[in-house]
Amino acid sequence: MRHVTGTIERLGLLQIDSVNVLARAHLLPLFARLGPYDTTLLDRAAGRHPRRVVEAWAHEASFVPVTTYPLVAGTRRRWAGMDPLALEERNPGLQRRVRDIVAARGPLTGRDVEALVDPLHAERSDGWGWRWSAAKVALETLFDAGELTASSRNAQFERVYDLTSRVLPGHVRDQPAPDPQDAVRELTRIAARAHGVGTVRCLADYFRIGQRATRLAIDELVEEGELVPVTVPGWGRPAWLHVAARVPRRTAARALLAPFDPLVWERRRVLDLFGMHYRIGIYTPAHRRTHGYYPLPFLLGEHLVARVDLKHDRDAGLVRVRGAYAEEPGPDAAARATWPTPPDVVAGLAAELATTAQWLGAGGVAVDDDAEGDLARPLRAELD
Repeated sequence: MRHVTGTIERLGLLQIDSVNVLARAHLLPLFARLGPYDTTLLDRAAGRHPRRVVEAWAHEASFVPVTTYPLVAGTRRRWAGMDPLALEERNPGLQRRVRDIVAARGPLTGRDVEALVDPLHAERSDGWGWRWSAAKVALETLFDAGELTASSRNAQFERVYDLTSRVLPGHVRDQPAPDPQDAVRELTRIAARAHGVGTVRCLADYFRIGQRATRLAIDELVEEGELVPVTVPGWGRPAWLHVAARVPRRTAARALLAPFDPLVWERRRVLDLFGMHYRIGIYTPAHRRTHGYYPLPFLLGEHLVARVDLKHDRDAGLVRVRGAYAEEPGPDAAARATWPTPPDVVAGLAAELATTAQWLGAGGVAVDDDAEGDLARPLRAELD
């Protein structure tokens, strides 16, 4: 548990996403850093008293350390469908009714609440997408306002709502709300510590803070001696280094990175640092995908050397490789000098896939017969 919570504190947050092609998005960054860990530890940290992490809107819907929860009040999402005044005008008294239901009977899922309101407010909307009922919109509006939060997630990965006052530990619940400027500075500090080095854009994107506010926070952290202005070759814009960042003499990392891993979620940063123009295919029509539906970058040493489109075939008990694509080292001489050889890339990827299958409880790894990409054939041979 110390390793799990310590890693989350170092990262600052774990983004949550409903896609479960390989594993839930928030589980994979911990696997990339810790190896085959017990995922029930994260369930315990987020779903049992005293909670160590809690859900909040941060970068997106995320798990954050409980001490970070008060800091992200100003970063919660706002969109027209969850305007409290507009919702009250359309459905007078519904928010109060939903809050009272949760207060009296919680923790409850959205379906539980829909069963306890009048049928009109439980009706799902028509059309494409989430098709939320008015009761579900009320729950999410109260979640966004910080009155409700998730006490846990159930087996279907549905959010189980409860009063925030009953979820947060007392030492967090009872502290005064932070000054907004202090909160932005602390979130910028967390982002800088997690990234090591970054631009205004990198640090602002981490918790989705405005760049102007982030720049003011950077100036304060420079004055305090926590950030140091630096020049990064090839970036062409100002950057800052966190004083705790260390440059190792040698990097022996080996990891598959989820599309929502903090290392790769800011695509401009990935291009600048690793030379990879990274996109995922889940939002793209099939005929326009370049690297499959859910490609994961593969980190070997200090380089992103490949991307692999994976699926956990739970019925067959296999991790399936639907595509495997090698990356080119690019023109940078230093990168080319330390770039792994093609056999090393294949061997490292095969070993990491075997570890992933073991962690997921799958019986093995299979490269599909029609798998695409220049690494598919050598990877199949290595696995066989």
